[in-house]
Amino acid sequence: MTEQMTRKQLNARIVDEIDRNLKQAFDDMATAPVPDRFAELLEQLKQAEARKREIGDDA
Repeated sequence: MTEQMTRKQLNARIVDEIDRNLKQAFDDMATAPVPDRFAELLEQLKQAEARKREIGDDA
């Protein structure tokens, strides 16, 4: 029984460590700036949508 309890405790510690590492990785990603290429693509999309709305309003 002691060996089984130790395994449960070890598994819980492993899960906790994985949880902490994943949270840290996602926190780091969330605070990272958007890459320039993505920002450029988003701007192109906004411009295309604005042009589409203008054409739609003229029709």
